[in-house]
Formats: sequence, structure tokens, C-alpha cells
Amino acid sequence: MIWNKEMECMSRDKMTELQSERLVKLVNYVYNNVEFYKKKMQAIGLKPSDIKGVEDLYKLPFTTKDDLRDNYPFGLFAVPKSKIVRVHASSGTTGKATVVGYTKNDIEAWAECVARCFSMAGISNDDIIQVAYGYGLFTGGLGAHYGAEKIGAMTVPMSTGNSKKLITMMTDFQATAIACTPSYLLHLSELIKEEDLLSTIKLKTAICGAEPWTEEMRKQIESSLNISAFDIYGLSEVMGPGVACDCKYHKGLHICEDHFLPEIVDSKTKQPLGDNQLGELVFTTLTKEGLPLIRYNTKDLTEMYHGTCDCGRTSVRIGKFKGRADDMLIIRGVNVFPSQIEAALVGLEEVSAHYHIIVDRINNLDTLEIQVEVKEEYFTDEIRSIETLTKKIAHAVNQALGLNAKIKLVEPKSLTRFEGKSVHVTDKRKLY
Repeated sequence: MIWNKEMECMSRDKMTELQSERLVKLVNYVYNNVEFYKKKMQAIGLKPSDIKGVEDLYKLPFTTKDDLRDNYPFGLFAVPKSKIVRVHASSGTTGKATVVGYTKNDIEAWAECVARCFSMAGISNDDIIQVAYGYGLFTGGLGAHYGAEKIGAMTVPMSTGNSKKLITMMTDFQATAIACTPSYLLHLSELIKEEDLLSTIKLKTAICGAEPWTEEMRKQIESSLNISAFDIYGLSEVMGPGVACDCKYHKGLHICEDHFLPEIVDSKTKQPLGDNQLGELVFTTLTKEGLPLIRYNTKDLTEMYHGTCDCGRTSVRIGKFKGRADDMLIIRGVNVFPSQIEAALVGLEEVSAHYHIIVDRINNLDTLEIQVEVKEEYFTDEIRSIETLTKKIAHAVNQALGLNAKIKLVEPKSLTRFEGKSVHVTDKRKLY
């Protein structure tokens, strides 16, 4: 079992000393290797020598997702492409991906962080773990995979898309752990009950992430499958899954703060906040080589608190997320912005710019319905024409999101018009 007690149980003074040492090194590193940061620091008259430790963190400029998009694809990399051994990417509001590059050392550090998280959940080399996150450019699959292998567990790379086969393999291999989104695990639990396999499976532990979920959902998962469920957090820009995870006491998610220096800032003023105050979560990556980030604003709303946990760890914790400071939706683990859908619809001559998005959770799976207003000249009752246009729109949306959506065509001028800020989304999931 991997429990890095030296780091996870380090005294606050020692951790601050380590973070300060790494922050000073990081600031010099990005100033000399990333033109973006050099110019940003020069613009505010800041020199690397001005940063003596974490007490000076507030002097540094923030980094945003737009900064990554504006420097697409490799503009923020701190090493030559020959040193990058892997890239991952996530979609953005404009359809342009935010690209993350990893050196060999980054991959090893990432695996270590995920392994620590799995260890918090009690997973060891005696376990058989199914990784049911998507593989590919999404960080979930490979991130969990490398962490599971780091711990020495037998790793089954199931990915997503074939639930019945997953359950068959879960039964045949006698898997003891699974890593997937919480909504997908609830869906699997229903299939397991339908097949009357609850007494057959050997599942003990679930590591769930990639979408926000409540304490109530965790309890539902645990009671439906007779297992323990844990919350893992991460985002591709900062690293991927493994930035933080909760322990068996579920009193907040422990951050791997020797690698990720966290802050909570006020949503309006962007000034740092103290413990137990709700604000935007900001990270500085202390050890990343490929894509180091200074004060990256995640826009995730939570609070932070220090102190020794009942598990013995002293690492800083963050609470369950209350939402986001922007309008991003997370649907089946995929980041979706209304503007992405709008961009897809604008390119179709048959529809107007008026649309409405309805997100729901049916049979424990997120659903996405898009009501699209058809232009007068294209509106018809002819079934074949309706089917053709529906398929065309569905294809355009899928190309933009990488996600299937139900398309509902509505009559011209039937959707609500707004004099002020328009409301494009109805989220019925009530996650917060």
C-alpha cells in the first residue's frame, strides 16, 4: 500500500518550507522557459527574485483557461517537444482544446499522486481494479490506470461504452475495485441488480470522479452495491485525477500539496480567503515540468481547511464542490459549454440562434436534450425531413462536444426571448 507518510503527515511548518523552496524554483523555471510568464511578470514589474516563499504567492499573476487556449497548442510548454512523452487535452468554449504536455517525470509524479489517492481508499496490490473512465485525450482513463499499476493492483482497462461486458468481466475477474464516474456506477448498480449478480460480484471499493456529486449520491452508491465509495478530484490543466481524494472519514479531500499549492480566492475580488470560506479554487503546480502553471484558477467553488484529519494526514483539505464560477456543465464526465452548442448550431442554415439545453439524470445517467428552433422556411410536418434535419443537428453537436444529445425540433419563435441576459440551460440534476 502506498501511503507517503513523510508528505501526507508532514508538519505545517515543514510543508510550508518545502512549498516555498519549490515555488521559488518554479518561478525561476517559468520565467526562463515560458515566454508567456516572462512577459506577464515583466508587465507588472515582478522579478523572480521578488518571490521568497509562499507568503509572496499573491504577488504572482493568475493563469486562466483562456490563456491556454490563446497559446494553443504548445505555447505554454516549458520544455522542447522532444521532452514531452504524452499529451492530453480537454475541450473548451470555442471548440479549441486546452492541451497539456507531460514529461517522463510528470507521468511518474502523476502516477504517484493517483496511487496515494487509491491508497486513501484502502486499495493495495491485492486488489483487482477496473478502470471505467474513458481512455484517450481525456485524462481519466490513463491517469487512473497508471496509478493503479503504481500501487501494484491488477488493472483491467475497461474504459466506457459496454456496460454488460464490464459487468461480465467484473464477475469473471472478481474485481474488487472500480474507477469511474459516480453516475455511471449508479447505472451499473441497476444493471447488476437486474441480472441478480449482487451476491456474485466481489466489489469492495469505488473511486469516483470527473463530475460533481453529492454526499447523498455517495451513500446511495454504497448502499446499492454494499461497497465504500471515494471522491477523487483533478483536472487536466493541473495534472488529471489525483490532485486530491477523500479518505475513509469523508471529511474533505486531501490535496497532494507537495505537488499542488492550493488557494481559495474571492470570486469577485480574487483576493485570498481563509479557511472555511467559499471561493474559487486556485492551484500552482510546484513540480510539473511540461506545463507548469502559476495560480491557475479552476473556477471550482469550494472551501479549504487545515488541521490533522482523523486518518492522521495533515495535508490541507477541500470540501465538496458547490458549483462553478462559470457556466460549464459536466455531463457524463465531459466538459460542456453552451457556447460550444451555439457554435455548432450557428453553422446550420436551417435553424435559428435560439436554443435551450435541458440536462437531467435518468436511470442514473446524465442526459442532454437540446431544443432547437427551426427557421420558418424549413419548418415542416414531413416526417422524413424532420428525421433528416434532426440527424444533421445531432451530428454537428456530437462533432463539437464528443457527446451524443437528444435533439428536439421546435416551432419558429416558440422559445422564450429575454430582454436581459438569456438563460440557455435548465439543469434538473440538482447536484448542489
